Amino acid sequence: MSTETIETFETFADLGISETILQALTEMGFVKPSPIQAQGIPAVMQGSDVIGQAQTGTGKTAAFGIPVLERIDVANNAVQALVLCPTRELAVQVSEEIGRLAKYQKGLRIEAIYGGDSIDRQIRSLKRGVHIVVGTPGRVMDHMERRTLKFDQVRMMVLDEADEMLDMGFREDIESILAEMPEDRQTILFSATMSKPIMSITKRFLTDPVLIKVVRNELTNVNIEQVCFEVKPQAKVEVMTRLIDMYHLKSLLVFCNTKRKVDEIVEDLQLRGYASEGIHGDLRQQQRSNVMSKFKAGVTTILVATDVAARGIDVSGLDGVINYDIPLDEEYYVHRIGRTGRAGMSGKAFSLVARDEKFRLKTIENYTKVKIEKGVIPSFEDIVGVRKARFVETIASTIQESSDADLYLDVLEMLHHSGFSTEQIVGAMAKQIMGVQKNEYSDSNLAWEERRGGERPERGERRSGGDDRRGGSRFERGGRDTDRRGPSTDRFAPRADSRRSEGGREERRTGSATPEAGMTRLFLSLGRKDHILPKDIVGAIAGEANIPGKTIGAIDIYDKFTFVDVPERDARAVLRAMDGNTIKGKPVQIDIAK
Repeated sequence: MSTETIETFETFADLGISETILQALTEMGFVKPSPIQAQGIPAVMQGSDVIGQAQTGTGKTAAFGIPVLERIDVANNAVQALVLCPTRELAVQVSEEIGRLAKYQKGLRIEAIYGGDSIDRQIRSLKRGVHIVVGTPGRVMDHMERRTLKFDQVRMMVLDEADEMLDMGFREDIESILAEMPEDRQTILFSATMSKPIMSITKRFLTDPVLIKVVRNELTNVNIEQVCFEVKPQAKVEVMTRLIDMYHLKSLLVFCNTKRKVDEIVEDLQLRGYASEGIHGDLRQQQRSNVMSKFKAGVTTILVATDVAARGIDVSGLDGVINYDIPLDEEYYVHRIGRTGRAGMSGKAFSLVARDEKFRLKTIENYTKVKIEKGVIPSFEDIVGVRKARFVETIASTIQESSDADLYLDVLEMLHHSGFSTEQIVGAMAKQIMGVQKNEYSDSNLAWEERRGGERPERGERRSGGDDRRGGSRFERGGRDTDRRGPSTDRFAPRADSRRSEGGREERRTGSATPEAGMTRLFLSLGRKDHILPKDIVGAIAGEANIPGKTIGAIDIYDKFTFVDVPERDARAVLRAMDGNTIKGKPVQIDIAK
């Protein structure tokens, strides 16, 4: 692997790009290339294999999309470039952006293939002839197996957000796809991190790659105001709505760690009168498209999402981002806040921190090398004052601009005849329009305070942000048509002390076979006869209970049951999340081992 120092280019015209693409770039409003584009485009156009270490919001799609377009022979109807993305949203976004770059390249065809979309429609499109395919690993594998997608003329292979694809369990699919590619292809890999699995793939499938790295300092957006608020878990929705009102946030992304929490937050916001929608891994593609259409049109002003579902969401002009839950991964924090404050605009990133999330926030500060300022939660009186001021502005503007106000002047007289004073009428109208009213939090202190020694936590503070850890985030999983998920490597092999008694009966571990300190042993009603492997158990527990797979301890698989060790702090969450769930399609009963 080599690291090249490449000349810094001031404009896209300096990069030697064709006139048709330059024309499209101009219409898209791009003039000066971002750091990853200025370094990546020349390296890729030289024909080298390239590793780009960059995160969401750095402009990496154009960094590989422009060179891909430059190498396409439109006269040849075969697939000449394949781009793999971790999620359907990102696949759609990448295909659309490449399509905009190719606006003036007549005859060029791009197809996005992903789970949840009609595979028959995709097959018909591929048969007609496609030059560039952008897809998710699971659906690409489906087409490979059906022989409806051929790679014999692929010149370029792009792995976009490779670390995310590995985290979601696509390693085997990726390796199978790469193995089918022509040996003389050019391979470009983009990843936010350079983990061991990523390095393993680069060593096996890339030839003397050029490493291009956008350092973290270049990712820190000075236009983003980062503030954290120490909040009691049960008061997070109240604090969030106060921040929305206080800062007049009209276009907002709210992030939480689980699918179930997305639904709960959306319901709470809608009951309070806020135009909100949620997006997570359980939504069908049509539902996702409808949600995103309403958000982009401004019909919905608040979009609540898990990290995985938000991959590929590209919405400009966001006023802010709220971290309802502090992310479990530092990289996710960077991805989240990078969605606001783009294109020179200012943005706000607010984090609601429960007491037991404080250590996570400290880890994020160490990682980003940015001190996140502690904010003061707006009081109920602050919000009333803000809404009063906006009410006065609205009424004044209506009076000044309305040409037919005379039609409604008799309303005041009618109310006077009913016995109400002008003050009573205006007060009632203000209350109805402003929509603010006292609730159980109005006169309460919503911030938590440092506990003194021996003091018990308040009710509701045992789980971060009230988070029951049920559902998606990093390991959201679905059926075959929604892309295959789940860790693909056997990092947790059965332990040597798994044994049988004389006569072959299964034997539960007793005596010295106790879990390590800080771990709880769980009993699962599936075993070898059910053909489950350690990776199946890790994928199910990590995905449904939303805990990192690496925290899961020893796994002992017997013929008819299995023991698995999980951290004590997560045991109850695992029991709740797996209750009534399945592993490899088989119903599983789970309990604390006796």
